[in-house]
Amino acid sequence: MKKTLLAISLSIFVSQSHAGIRQYQADLGSSQWQLTNASRLECTLSHNIPNYGKAKFYSRANRNSNMEFELDMLRLPDNYSLAQVRAIAPNWKPGIAERTIADMKLHKQFSPDLPKKVAWTMLSELEQGMNPTFYYDDWYNENDRIAVGLSTSRFNKAYQEFIGCVGNLLNYSFDDIAYTVLNFEFNSDQFTKASKRRIAMITEYLSLDTELELVLVDGFTDSYGGRATNQKTSEQRANKIRDYFVKNGIDPSRIEAKGYGEKRHIASNDTVLGRAKNRRVVIRMDKE
Repeated sequence: MKKTLLAISLSIFVSQSHAGIRQYQADLGSSQWQLTNASRLECTLSHNIPNYGKAKFYSRANRNSNMEFELDMLRLPDNYSLAQVRAIAPNWKPGIAERTIADMKLHKQFSPDLPKKVAWTMLSELEQGMNPTFYYDDWYNENDRIAVGLSTSRFNKAYQEFIGCVGNLLNYSFDDIAYTVLNFEFNSDQFTKASKRRIAMITEYLSLDTELELVLVDGFTDSYGGRATNQKTSEQRANKIRDYFVKNGIDPSRIEAKGYGEKRHIASNDTVLGRAKNRRVVIRMDKE
């Protein structure tokens, strides 16, 4: 009789200890991982969490390899707190102890995110069949604790596609080319070698980012020669770049080219080096 009462008491204790945890995780039937954004500018691996939101791993074109994770919540945090990220073994992998991956800051009215190293660690855990899970106190009910798990079901195929996409990203970003100065040979509309490489990069980026609506191309000269000649030369230089873009498939309506002659010097015209700096075209791009 005492054993029976003890068993009942333990059962009640276990039940009560888990009563305050609300679990959000896709089951085997509903779990989906998808490569939702795949280009040479950005790759995104997404996972829907029923009644909670979406988990997203993403990497963007950059000189340095990068990776970030975002937990896109349907209900954003109502105050500042911390969530603990743990790797939890699924039921079919008994005997494997859970391990802490990191702490994640929760800011009021913002979807939380995690940096490169933690994001890669979470992907590694998923690849090994572990469930990265977030634990934090509910900001609406102080008696409740939230557990948000990422399912490994249908992960591997989408993950391999994602890794392939990341490996094909451009090795430079928009910020690297948003403001570019191209230089020309003396008394010529021929690019220097460095400028040829730069304009090729810009053309490639423009062909991929169709949402970038307007590119401004401004041509300048040094002060040697007549003003009328310099004005014409600056216009030729600006239009040469515009024509280059158009020839390589960029919509002409996206390119605005102007020449300013010998105005707006950025260096002295009394030296060879200064004049070389003034013989330039500036390409400006902006994103709202």
